This record gives sequence, structure tokens and C-alpha cells, in this order.
Amino acid sequence: MTEVYYPIGRLGQPWQAAEKQQWLALQKVQRSYQQDVVAPLASLDAHFERVQYGEVDYQAQSFACYPLYILKSRDWRDDKPLALITGGVHGYETSGVQGALRFAAKHVEGYLADFNLLIAPCISPWAYETINRWNPLAVDPNRSFSGDSASDEARYLREYIQRLGITPLLHIDLHETTDSDNTEFRPAKAARDGTVNTNWNIPDGFYLVGDAERPEPAFQQAIINEVAKVTHIAPPDENGELIGDPMVQPGVINYPKKALGLCGRVTEAPYVTTTEVYPDSPSATSEQCVMAQVTAICAALNFVRQAN
Repeated sequence: MTEVYYPIGRLGQPWQAAEKQQWLALQKVQRSYQQDVVAPLASLDAHFERVQYGEVDYQAQSFACYPLYILKSRDWRDDKPLALITGGVHGYETSGVQGALRFAAKHVEGYLADFNLLIAPCISPWAYETINRWNPLAVDPNRSFSGDSASDEARYLREYIQRLGITPLLHIDLHETTDSDNTEFRPAKAARDGTVNTNWNIPDGFYLVGDAERPEPAFQQAIINEVAKVTHIAPPDENGELIGDPMVQPGVINYPKKALGLCGRVTEAPYVTTTEVYPDSPSATSEQCVMAQVTAICAALNFVRQAN
């Protein structure tokens, strides 16, 4: 493990407004949310209603105003269980966004008869465009899905789901673990918080993060078994860990998701998992990463359909 320091702020002192503005000034638009995410939604009208559940306005920060969309399956019936699929909570994690869209476009028909589906493909559009983990206020949406959220991205999704008044049977949240976690995002977090960062080992391969309060090991294992047919599963490091946490079963660690304010506990769904794909692996292509996300979604749906 190595200590990595960030070039903004002073060691041991949390960022104030000046440091956050200094960080924000370095962020640049590098791709298009409108082109990559919003435009493809128009082709999904046969099976989904496109619902705008909020809007994040960052014009005051010299960026854009972003509509937030969720896909709601058209054949919605009260006698079907609800499955929630989320991507792009961390906008830089590309395969989660593209995996959600690919599933909606190419793989959804086998599930519409048995599930009501909600798919939020890109929860953090500014972060998608700037290839970032945070929003422009230096807030991590994936630590903001509880209480009085400082992230509009998290708050709007949470409020939309609460208004539905339905507890999903399944929630799968699509993520990546990248080399930039160690080179950029973890050092930036430590600088922002006034702490010292110690990098973790980046797992080479796919893994899952279950919920410590409802781990459902058979559910997690069913997903791992199917994804292993598409790409390799991350082995534990020399300490038997993945990203600093004990591997509780092959390819799986558990987090206390509710306590951490993670997207994976935005609801009380009994079946919950977070995917983690490694796009920087020399043994995986970008297409494999997207298909790993799609395969994980299908495997999760197949398991809960058979179990219930």
C-alpha cells in the first residue's frame, strides 16, 4: 500500500470553498450526455415510458442543466414484482451506463412479462460528461442516498422511488473499479476530507458488493457464475481481500450499504447487489465490460424469478 497526496489543499486540512473551486476549475466536458444517453432513449419507446424525475442545474458552475430520466416499463401491473436497475451513479464508470442502456435495448423482452422494470441509466450526467466520481460541488452521490442529501442526483432518484410507494424485489446497481480510483479519486477524497489516503489494490476482474444486512450469498453466487462466462472474476489479494474488505465468497464482498448512504440501499429491496467491472484490465475489452453488466442484470432477474 502506498500513500498518495493530492495537489489541491493542505495536508490534514479539509477543503473549504476556495479549494473546491480550484478543483472545479480543472473539470472539463469530455463527452456528451445528450448524445450518449438521452438520444438512445428515444429508440426504447416500444417497451418503456421515459420519465423525467428531476433536473440538476449546474449553470451557476459554468456547465449545463441536465434532465434526469428513468425508464418505466409500459406493461406495468400491480401483480408483478418491481426490479430496479441503476447506472452512472459515478459518471466515470462507463460500462454501467452503457450496460443499462444495452439491457433495455437488446435483452429486456424476456423479463417484461414477469417484472415491472425501472431503469435509471445515468444518475450523474455532469459526472458522466466530465468523467468524474463527484458532482460539481465535490459531493459523492454514492454516499448521499440517505437523510438530507447534499447531492441532488441522489435526492431526486430517492424521492421519485419514494413517491411510487413500492418496495422493489431486486435492485442491481452497476459500477466499475478503475485504476483512476487510486490515481485520482481516492487521493482527491482524502484531500477534500483532510485525511491521508492509502491506496488499495485494484482487483483485476469482475466482483460484487453485497449488502452486509442482507447478503443473499446464493443470489450473489448465481450472478458470479454467469458473469464468469463473459469475463474473469477478480481473485482476492494477498490478504484475502478486495478493495480492502474481506472476500466473503468467490468474487463477493459486503458493505453496510444503508449506513454508508449507497445507492444500493435507496430502497428496502431484499435482493441487492452492486457490480464492479475492471475496464483497465489487460484481459478484458470494453465490450466484455458492457456485456458483464448486461449478464449480471439478466442473472439477477433470472435468480429472483426462480426464487419467487
